[in-house]
Amino acid sequence: MAGSLNITAATIDPALLDLPWGVPLELWPDDSIAALPKGISRHLVRFVHLSGYVVAIKETSAELAKREYDMLRTLQRLDIPCVDPVATITNRTDADGNPLESVLVTRHLKFSLPYRALYSQTLRPDTATRLVDAAAVLLVRLHIIGFFWGDVSLSNTLFRRDAGAFAAYLVDAETGQLYSGGLSNGQRENDLEIARVNIAGELLDLQAGGRLQDDVDPVEISNGIVAQYRTLWKELTGSEEFDQSERWRINQRVERLNDLGFDIEELAIKTDTTGTQVRIQPKVVDAGHHQRRLLRLTGLDAQENQARRLLNDLDSYIATYGDGSVDEEMAAHQWVAQAFEPVIRAIPRELQGRLEPAEIFHQLLDHRWYISQNQKRDVPLAEAVQSYVDNVLRHRRDEATLIDPPTGAFTLETEVVGDDDEDDWRKNV
Repeated sequence: MAGSLNITAATIDPALLDLPWGVPLELWPDDSIAALPKGISRHLVRFVHLSGYVVAIKETSAELAKREYDMLRTLQRLDIPCVDPVATITNRTDADGNPLESVLVTRHLKFSLPYRALYSQTLRPDTATRLVDAAAVLLVRLHIIGFFWGDVSLSNTLFRRDAGAFAAYLVDAETGQLYSGGLSNGQRENDLEIARVNIAGELLDLQAGGRLQDDVDPVEISNGIVAQYRTLWKELTGSEEFDQSERWRINQRVERLNDLGFDIEELAIKTDTTGTQVRIQPKVVDAGHHQRRLLRLTGLDAQENQARRLLNDLDSYIATYGDGSVDEEMAAHQWVAQAFEPVIRAIPRELQGRLEPAEIFHQLLDHRWYISQNQKRDVPLAEAVQSYVDNVLRHRRDEATLIDPPTGAFTLETEVVGDDDEDDWRKNV
């Protein structure tokens, strides 16, 4: 059987051959299955241990598996946040020679959660808004490169915590299409309407199952993706006219885009025939302004909001301890060695999988600020770390590896330790 398999992959992991490809995916033994939550999918999807990491295996047709594999690789090259395609496997047969469905194998995104695992009675209502805002940013980024999704939904998205917000990653590219000439307004509006309807349906489903707080309006939340999308799209692609005496507005526009996490590689600036009016329009827009600066200065790879927060702490560190004689890169390495790394090393080994290091550092900064305000003194870093570990981090679920419920039970209610838990603790400090 193994010899008849067709495996397509950029780099082959030999461990792929050890998986039970001659057995239908739904019958795979429990010892190979990773208990991770997943969203709703039209195909059977299971998480599997492979060479020390976890992969998602989706049964589908050979044609669709190859198409989605190629599309995900293309999106990666275009720097779009999406899951990492590992391989497609076709020509599967069982022990009797009967054909089995082909599969697409993708690497599980560490520290990510499907939307259903982020909703419970313990989370604040604005979590819904933050998820939809993250989905809007992802949709705008896709549309800018000319990608029509065709099946925008929370189920087809994974979310990672990003300094109080969420970062969204595309999971399912099966229906997507990339247009070299860009998307028409009609195509963008079609995707936006699909998103609005699908998200409303997903939230109404959660509400029917008693997993959404009473004061959350699913339709209002789903309409929010339209408003957020239009705001982002206008800011990123819209032109702006002003008097030549107001040239400071050029820098203001650039700063607004940077605050949204985008860089401008080219800015078109035109004046009218009288020379009194100026028109500006961003031409090439790329995301990850703060991510790239943090990576360049420190080598730390973080989400955009996390990077912004860490950079703020870095700038504060330089202002406090720098004497102006050390360049920015050297000061950044000192900050990593004297501030960031000591905090991460202080986290007990058994808790290090709870959150990403950058998210831990961001939350620690928030926690230290709060207890300093509460106690009206400057709480030392070591004391703040201990308090954060004991009162916050120790009570969070592990978002890196094992999260209940098991893969096959995604309709069961999931208890999630959310931002409210720290709020409740803060009230009692």
